[in-house]
Amino acid sequence: MKRKLLWWVLTLALAAQGAVLDTASSYPHELKPEQQEAQAAHLAAELLSRYHYNAMPLDNALSGKIFDKYLKSLDPEKLFFIQADVDRLSSYRSQLGQAILKEDLSFPFAMFNLYEQRASERLTYARKLLKQSFDFQLDESYQYARDKQAWAQSEQEMQDLWRKRIKNDWLRLKLAGKDEHSIVDILDKRYEHFLKRIGRVQSADAFQTYMNAYTMAIEPHTNYMGPRAAEDFNISMRLSLVGIGAVLSELDEYTTIRELVPGGPAGLSGQLKVGDRILGVAQGGSGAMTDIMGWRLDDSVALIRGAPDSVVRLDVLPAEAGPDGKHKEVSLIRKKISLQEQAAKSSMQSVTEGSTTRRIGVISLPSFYEDFAARQSGAPDFKSATRDVAKLLQEFKRDEVDSVLIDLRNNGGGSLVEAVELTGLFIGKGPVVQQRNASGDVSIERDKGAAVVWDGPLGVLINRGSASASEIFAAAIQDYGRGIIIGEPSFGKGTVQTMVNLDRVAKSEQAKFGELKMTVAQFFRINGGTTQLHGVKPDIIFPSASDPAEFGESSYDNALPWVQIKAAEYAPVGNLAVLVPTLLMRHEARVKQDKDFQDLQEDIAEVKRLREKNLISLNEAKRRQERDAQEARQAARTARSDASPHAAASSHESSDDGLQTDERNLTKELAAEKARKDAKDVLLIEAAHILGDEVEVMKSGVALATQVKSEPALLPQ
Repeated sequence: MKRKLLWWVLTLALAAQGAVLDTASSYPHELKPEQQEAQAAHLAAELLSRYHYNAMPLDNALSGKIFDKYLKSLDPEKLFFIQADVDRLSSYRSQLGQAILKEDLSFPFAMFNLYEQRASERLTYARKLLKQSFDFQLDESYQYARDKQAWAQSEQEMQDLWRKRIKNDWLRLKLAGKDEHSIVDILDKRYEHFLKRIGRVQSADAFQTYMNAYTMAIEPHTNYMGPRAAEDFNISMRLSLVGIGAVLSELDEYTTIRELVPGGPAGLSGQLKVGDRILGVAQGGSGAMTDIMGWRLDDSVALIRGAPDSVVRLDVLPAEAGPDGKHKEVSLIRKKISLQEQAAKSSMQSVTEGSTTRRIGVISLPSFYEDFAARQSGAPDFKSATRDVAKLLQEFKRDEVDSVLIDLRNNGGGSLVEAVELTGLFIGKGPVVQQRNASGDVSIERDKGAAVVWDGPLGVLINRGSASASEIFAAAIQDYGRGIIIGEPSFGKGTVQTMVNLDRVAKSEQAKFGELKMTVAQFFRINGGTTQLHGVKPDIIFPSASDPAEFGESSYDNALPWVQIKAAEYAPVGNLAVLVPTLLMRHEARVKQDKDFQDLQEDIAEVKRLREKNLISLNEAKRRQERDAQEARQAARTARSDASPHAAASSHESSDDGLQTDERNLTKELAAEKARKDAKDVLLIEAAHILGDEVEVMKSGVALATQVKSEPALLPQ
């Protein structure tokens, strides 16, 4: 959430690899703003300065903040600009705001073009370094996180930094068993690929980067989305799109099928499989074939998507064929595709204590999704997180589970309406969250009509990635005394955003201005507190590798402060606080004997140690010693657990092959991804044990944990 960069800019900044763009040019093409971009910026500024929750004039003070955000978004790890560049760019510091009001974006685009030029220079230098050898007997080290470091003072200092980065890349591959020829080939290809990405950056990308520097200078969760980004956001909320039903990725400049969606046109056709490469796309039965080799993935995807029931033809190079292999043409009819992988899912955890086994129903909810348009149009079957969860709860009731765990880890939020209605499935009618707008007016959001679907024991599992709507739900469950909150303190996002379609505001029939996700209110718990900055504090806290200074609301320098308002009128349905000491005591005693949990704590401690150290040795002997120690530790774990699936997955993850995702064999990469998904989830299992303890304690008569009464169960309509 913290650094909302374009995916290719983020990849460059974090991976920091390089090559030359091509043999004909030293630098990428110069980007220039489009007229509609300048108009969109001015229109957004008018809305933000009037209607934002933290509205502020677009003056010199804000302009300076925009400059700082923009510079950081372009070069967050300080890998491209040197101090002289920063001094030169600072002449734009007070002009970035006026650039918007005057509809003259030459200044921000000049900054972006200089970034691309410097990136090209660094990457070109990186490729030249591959022609020399490295001395891995030297006792030197590399600092891999540079966001808090000073800018390089000279070209010499920057080149030495890149020398160490490339040396580290080389050493990783060498330790993985690659010979010198293979190492040069892999890295040369890697750097060339990244620089080609720079060459594919468009003016819309530069504009979106700049606009997000502006919006986030006001407040961290206000964002600008161009037309394509806005459509992707809407897809993520409604969990559906019109296409062929294939998950695509970019491998070796090929648009490659990574997964076939069950029931989609691609899978049902029987003509496509994982690993097939799409070389061209044509529209209709007779349209000309467009060669998409080397295209950006989002451009390829946009061409493959289309209107429902329309025909798309694909020029396909089969997975088993070589580069010069025989192509085949596949004709498909586009259909509406449901993204079920991103919907709520259920599973079962059986936990045994002594002679007693409890069955805990788990619902994993990746987001609070909702098809806004379908709901507003009155569609009876619109996609809804609440509806999906209600169905799963009904299944749990039929299966007579002992308790339910809602897993909201890494759920970044979504629809406020869904958060309110989902809460109603467990508490019935009543206030869920309070909202305060920019005028100070407070309103209460409540679930007015839902009946309780699950009245049994309940737990909510959260982590640092649980934000916004997840925090609304978890906080309400906690305030009502309805369930046990388990995990890490949550993100701390206590603000409400609304989507503003700039095309509708401008009355434009063409989608060209994009959308604003604008903060318009702050939400508060029904007890009067807020999750802003502090997040939701679990009743039982798990160990965490997250760094609050780097991830979470507290990591933003302009986050809204924590405040408190008057509590809403509500009646708690239970008093779980009396159970927590007993549950905590049992939890602590159990994890002391749980080797997997102890391993996790050991790994977290190591992550924190390395993060604080922020240095990695470039001496081969030392690195081999560190690697051998790590592999010996993993081997001991594997032997102890008798080669369980969890141990095998961990072993795979601990072996650094020095490759990036798009450099690995697709079959092996997918197998490793599956192994990670199937790995033993230590925290989920312990959370289930805690809920099993709760059931036992409640049945023993220690406390009456819940008083909520079950009404006739009805699914949301």
